[in-house]
Amino acid sequence: MRIFLTGGTGYVGSAVLEALVRGGHAVDALVRHSQGAAVVQARGATPVLGDVLDPASWRDAAAAADVAIHAATEYGPRVRQVDEAAVNTLAALPRRDGRVIIYTSGVWVLGNAPTPVDERATVNPLELVAWRPGHEQRILDAASGGVRAIVVRPGVVYGGGRGIVGDIFKDVANGLVRVIGSGDNHWPLVYERDLGELYLRLVNTPTASGVYHANDEGDETVNDLVAAIGEHAKIRPSVRHVPLAEARQKLGPYAEALAVDQIVRSPRAHGLGWAPTLHSVSGNAARLFEEWRHGREAA
Repeated sequence: MRIFLTGGTGYVGSAVLEALVRGGHAVDALVRHSQGAAVVQARGATPVLGDVLDPASWRDAAAAADVAIHAATEYGPRVRQVDEAAVNTLAALPRRDGRVIIYTSGVWVLGNAPTPVDERATVNPLELVAWRPGHEQRILDAASGGVRAIVVRPGVVYGGGRGIVGDIFKDVANGLVRVIGSGDNHWPLVYERDLGELYLRLVNTPTASGVYHANDEGDETVNDLVAAIGEHAKIRPSVRHVPLAEARQKLGPYAEALAVDQIVRSPRAHGLGWAPTLHSVSGNAARLFEEWRHGREAA
């Protein structure tokens, strides 16, 4: 199939692109400049020069594709604006039998979840992503006229040199880790390559539609992660627990996201035959440390 993808050079989008190419699909990846174009070409995709905030630059490519996937993420004050531009454009694509639209959301729309929750859970979004459930619903409402509409909620992604877990590797290597709150909160986690494989499975499964969670179900706490990663540092790092109120003064609502306690299950993804190859950061810390080093060197 021909697939249009936003975020092909991003953290999640890169994993999705590589999985789709491995699966034999033709991928058109949206990029903003020639450097990004070279990156996606090297990975086997065709670049589409444009910007999410300028739908005219990519709408035709998305409309011509069998599958349109939004995996781009903007970090900063424009995050909602960028996401809204993508959602509005994808939701308005012409209806045709067999078209697939996939929107990348995240588990933070679930809010605090100290007991296990799956795709049936009522959303209770954190302040940081209060707008995102509306975007999810706009995509799901596009399921008509033969269109398959899908929302993916990844956990905290790990692997390579990027992401929130990558920040822990960096802090451990620098000798000081700041943990927001007690650190006893659970992070739902997912290995980047496993996440990419879920998107491939969703594309290839003609009956797949609706909401899918994506996490390894290892139920690791932040303290578990820091301790396991710290064992592989040259010098054991110092760990400082920062009260949430103090962290909010510096990080704003992002601090709440780092401190939220979530235990998430992914039964609908497993129902497609998706099975993560990695089930914890702690059990693979040495390997992941090497991945992080190589990722930083490549960057």
